Amino acid sequence: MNGNGDFLLNVQADTGFIETDRIRELTERSLAYVTAGYPVHFCGPAGSGKTTLALRLAEQIGRPVALIYGDDETRSSDLVGGPSGFSRHRLVDNYIHTVLKTEESMNQHWVDQRLLVACREGLTLVYDEFTRSRPEANNVLLSILEERVVSLPSLKMNGSYIRVHPNFVAIFTSNPEDYVGVHQAQDALRDRLVTMYLDSFDWETEVAITRSRSGLSHEEATMVVSIVRGFRGLDGHGLRHSIRDCIKIAKILCQLHARARPDDPVFMQTCRDMLVSQVPFSEAPRAWERLQGLLKRNIMQDVMASQTAN
Repeated sequence: MNGNGDFLLNVQADTGFIETDRIRELTERSLAYVTAGYPVHFCGPAGSGKTTLALRLAEQIGRPVALIYGDDETRSSDLVGGPSGFSRHRLVDNYIHTVLKTEESMNQHWVDQRLLVACREGLTLVYDEFTRSRPEANNVLLSILEERVVSLPSLKMNGSYIRVHPNFVAIFTSNPEDYVGVHQAQDALRDRLVTMYLDSFDWETEVAITRSRSGLSHEEATMVVSIVRGFRGLDGHGLRHSIRDCIKIAKILCQLHARARPDDPVFMQTCRDMLVSQVPFSEAPRAWERLQGLLKRNIMQDVMASQTAN
């Protein structure tokens, strides 16, 4: 890998990966898109499983993975590569003592970055949160995804461009544009992607993931998911309490040997810490009252009934 193998991600089968009907359908559909030659873009709120799904897709593709994280300070040179220092060579020829000849040369070094290596060697690129990079930094992707060519500065020793390897595949993830620190992607780049919008997981998937990641019983995992899903519609602030909240609550219960029951003080306090803490401070007392009411009634039956009705 020309000395760049240290940044390649070894994606192996995740034995704890939960594959419900919904997840299987998303994976198979996205795999069909990349097989047809189209880059896939998973867009959704925090906790919707974008990165996990992207890495799952990369695993099924079966090629080494180059992972990039979007950042506001990222430049095109951070993706493709650029000059990095100089080397100086000086030759002194005094073979004839009455004649002194000197020759000096200076060469500029070039360092390949992950995107260039992935394009050249046919790797799978996972560009996580790509819209957190400024749009101008991602301009280099336009010719890569359409013309399958990487444009390089003329000082690159191997020429001003290279052809993209036929096995190169690109997978992107992003948050919605209303998130802080997210830039609007240029239309030309979005037009080259197949965008798949992700929302909260379905009921079955959330319960299965919570059980897998924590070790709770099905009944108690269902109670945790019921509380979190129920609170999503009660906080009144548009917060997206995700599967991560379910997992955090479930793991704490397992660690402290507590039960997911309304009469368990550890469960009550953990739900308060994980859920109420995300609302504005001035609204916290009211949110806690709502959560207490949710915890003290048979929310599990109510939510499961509504899920059956839908």
